[in-house]
Amino acid sequence: MKIVVLKGSPRINGNSNLLAGEFIKGATEAGHEIIEFDCTRHKVGGCMACERCNMAGPCVQKDDFELIRPHLIDCDAILFATPIYYFGPSAQLKAVIDRFYAIHGLMGPKKTLLFTTMVNPNPGVAEPTIIMFDKMNAYLGWKDCGRIIANGIFGTGEVRNTPFMEHAYELGKHLN
Repeated sequence: MKIVVLKGSPRINGNSNLLAGEFIKGATEAGHEIIEFDCTRHKVGGCMACERCNMAGPCVQKDDFELIRPHLIDCDAILFATPIYYFGPSAQLKAVIDRFYAIHGLMGPKKTLLFTTMVNPNPGVAEPTIIMFDKMNAYLGWKDCGRIIANGIFGTGEVRNTPFMEHAYELGKHLN
């Protein structure tokens, strides 16, 4: 299985990236092909709604989305890993998701996973992100294959000392 991992944390060793790393470890051990794309280390502009792509053609913007575009089209699964800073996914990840518009006519069924981390101990703070994820999956006909909502994670790297790490590894190891 070919899995695209979209990382949305501006911190290289941020908690959501650490969870993604554990998932990658498990998925690699299971023999899956992994394509990582760090949304915060690439320049991807948001969709301009120009309609030139007709939802299946090239985007008029020539930026780093072109690096991940072919992998998004032909992958079997996508992991969305993001911190929640202000009730939603990181702006960098959201820009990549918004650019799905240019290829959604080319993307077939996919398995998806959502990993979020946040300082707030109230898991309800993740609700807007979860709703967005669920609506996207429903619209595109994709299947949710797991999620981790890691709340109450304050310091960088703090997720290492939680059961969330093992859960991420197991989701990678057993995704089929």
